[in-house]
Amino acid sequence: MSNEPVVMQVYCRVEVLVRDPAAVAERAVRELTAADIDWSAEPDTLDEAVAELRTDLPRALGSLLDPDRMLVDVSGVEFRGGYLWVEPGAPSPRFLPGFADPEER
Repeated sequence: MSNEPVVMQVYCRVEVLVRDPAAVAERAVRELTAADIDWSAEPDTLDEAVAELRTDLPRALGSLLDPDRMLVDVSGVEFRGGYLWVEPGAPSPRFLPGFADPEER
């Protein structure tokens, strides 16, 4: 077994059923207001960001997802970055079994 690090891409699709959108929005607002953010350097204000979270469920839910916590307790694994997004509705065809991206062939 080699001691060379192995770089891998992890792809994940998670389906959730939101029964209480207001609770999701309020949790997102609490986390946003507790975050250490220099709002003078942001394009919007705290009030504008809060209003957006309260009216945009995918954005509110996405703000609660934290990819760097996925592997926090796994020895020998260094999280190097990730990107998560949330979309309403049926899964994209790119995430269905058997999809082959023509750009990756």
